[in-house]
Amino acid sequence: MTSLPLREELRGIEPYGAPQLDVPVQLNVNENPYPPSEAVAADVARAVAEVTGTLNRYPDREFTALREDLARYLGHGVTPEQVWAANGSNEVMLQLLQAFGGPGRTAVSFAPTYSMYPEYARDTVTAWVTGHREDDFSLDLDHARAVVAEHRPTVVLLPSPNNPTGTALPLATVTALCEAAAGVGGVVVVDEAYGEFRRAGTPSALEVLPDNPNLVVTRTMSKAFAMAGVRLGYLAASREITDAVRVVRLPYHLSAVTQAVARVALRHADELLARVDDLRAERDRTVEWLRGQGLDVAESDANYVLFGRFADRHAVWQGLLDRGVLIRETGPDGWLRVSVGTPDEMAAFEKALTEVLS
Repeated sequence: MTSLPLREELRGIEPYGAPQLDVPVQLNVNENPYPPSEAVAADVARAVAEVTGTLNRYPDREFTALREDLARYLGHGVTPEQVWAANGSNEVMLQLLQAFGGPGRTAVSFAPTYSMYPEYARDTVTAWVTGHREDDFSLDLDHARAVVAEHRPTVVLLPSPNNPTGTALPLATVTALCEAAAGVGGVVVVDEAYGEFRRAGTPSALEVLPDNPNLVVTRTMSKAFAMAGVRLGYLAASREITDAVRVVRLPYHLSAVTQAVARVALRHADELLARVDDLRAERDRTVEWLRGQGLDVAESDANYVLFGRFADRHAVWQGLLDRGVLIRETGPDGWLRVSVGTPDEMAAFEKALTEVLS
């Protein structure tokens, strides 16, 4: 068989993805465990039925109505022209790297960080550099500034809350890195995929968006809105940045169905986000329980908890799986991550972990 002309850096690479296993308790991919209510489902069905008669036509490629709804939801003075959306925050990130990365350019983040970031860089032929976080997973500002000054990145990726640790960034850090990146001609992307789960008093980077024209804040409807199956991620940034991303987007990249369902979710935001309070409380209770078992636990502003440290984390992961509980083997060596589920799911996790540790 003739060898395919695959890019050399892609040879032998396995596709990204967490294990998808059929087990009773699945707590590995940070999904919202609460499905939409019957009222939301009925509204979705009506909205999809309305657009079905137009499916022979292309959708609004600028998704004007959805951008208006997203801007209204975000607040902070964000206008529809400052909003962009795509098929999940993954595609939003890829489009940002297409627009601002590329050959001869560099993207930077600080490890541990989201494991997809280097893949976005690879796919856009962007050089990838990681600095480091402190032992408590906070970000040392002097170190971060030094990394930016040395590598002169065009894109700085800062998840807040951080994935996989759950650590949020202070606004002073965001502002300082925007200033540092501006000095080398770069943009700063604060990835708030889990932003709605942050604890009271933890600010959003949206608060400093007006004062930082090189700042991008990304969000998703997959987590807090319990709409992972819809695949809708979005960003807020200056008009100049959203216009740049529009250049690289594929034509009609958001289907009419996606736009319709996302707008329904936003109409029901109060109902859907009410479950976020329940998940916050369950997260905080889980943190305390894990610490009560003598484990190290990272502070979390997300809907997951990173805990450890284990001499053989894979054995712990496998022991939980053998008991019907799937969590994620990710993050620094010796640590595991559990998504926050329903009280019954978390009780099953705690029972299984107790058995494994004993």
